[in-house]
Amino acid sequence: QLVESGGGLVQAGDSLRLSCAASISTFRDYNIGWFRQTPGKEREFVAAIDWSGTNDYYEVSVKGRFFISRDNDNYMVYLQMNSLKPEDTGIYYCAGDLNWGRIVPGMCEVWGQGTPVSVYS
Repeated sequence: QLVESGGGLVQAGDSLRLSCAASISTFRDYNIGWFRQTPGKEREFVAAIDWSGTNDYYEVSVKGRFFISRDNDNYMVYLQMNSLKPEDTGIYYCAGDLNWGRIVPGMCEVWGQGTPVSVYS
């Protein structure tokens, strides 16, 4: 019900835009988050946007470099990633939940399969 795309191999300092396409009929009601995971590490929260697109929230290491947005008419959520660093490498997942409070802790109802991002120095 959520499909990520846009990952790739980039050099440090480059930008990428990840997309999350939803096939949830009530997509407009869902808050959406982006998460990332690297081998041997726990999945971590990256960014979130509420159902209306009015409110967003970022993990401190990406604030000012990453920007989350959504297009409810087209059932899409985006993550613009600028000034990428090698430590941004990981599998990026989008996830959704009707409850905003469940997003940051990763207690989301719906998850995508992930798209890989690799940043080399």
